[in-house]
Formats: sequence, C-alpha cells, structure tokens
Amino acid sequence: YPAAMRQTRGLVHLKTAGTSYLEALRTVAAVDPAFFEEIYTYALERYETDRASYHVSAELSRAPAPQVVKDWTGLLDQFDAREILHVTFGSVLTEKSPGGQPRFYQRLVALLRLNAELYAANLEKHFERHLRPFIS
Repeated sequence: YPAAMRQTRGLVHLKTAGTSYLEALRTVAAVDPAFFEEIYTYALERYETDRASYHVSAELSRAPAPQVVKDWTGLLDQFDAREILHVTFGSVLTEKSPGGQPRFYQRLVALLRLNAELYAANLEKHFERHLRPFIS
C-alpha cells in the first residue's frame, strides 16, 4: 500500500493479510462452529511454538478454553484468542492429516467459497471500521 505510505509520510502502514484470515475464521465460526472449534483447539496447541517468531503479548491463560466458549464468532473479539489465531495461521493452513492431506485448508477454502457473501460482508465491516478515521 505505497499510496497510504506516501499520503501519510510513512505514518500509516496497512496490513490486511492477517486480518483477512481472521475475518475468514469469523465466517467459518458463523457457518460451521464445530470446525472453527477444531481450528481454535489446534491453534491453542500450536501457540507456544508459533509465537517464537513474533513479538506478541497474548497469553494462553487468558484465552477462553474451547469447552467454555458459547459464542464462537464473538471469540474473535477477545484479544488473546484473536492474537493466538493470528499467530498460528501458518500452522493451521499447512497442517496435514495422518494421511498427508491438508487438515484444515481445503475445508476452510470450501466454506469461504460457499459463503462468499458473508465473508465479503465481514471483511467490509472490518476494513470500514479501521479506515473510517481516514475518510471522516
């Protein structure tokens, strides 16, 4: 996003890949909560390893345990859970099943294709909230 950097003289840096992934997960949580729970549980297992390459502050002890979560889409608004899901995206997308097939990736993509309008609406709402200060 070089235009944003130029217009703000380097004061603004836009990053969208991670948040796009998180909004994809919000979509999955809405349409297939059991699958999202599986992803979240895996992310909790991977976090301590995956966080080594990031400067992050989320703590497993502050993230809700899967068995107590009542609102899976709302979980993405809880700081620690959201950051844990963000940091573990690479592991989630590349994890293989015992047979060598992608464990999560294909199903995630299929759900997003089937629910493209909801995913687009989630992205739009998220980006609008963060970009509104620049257009007001």
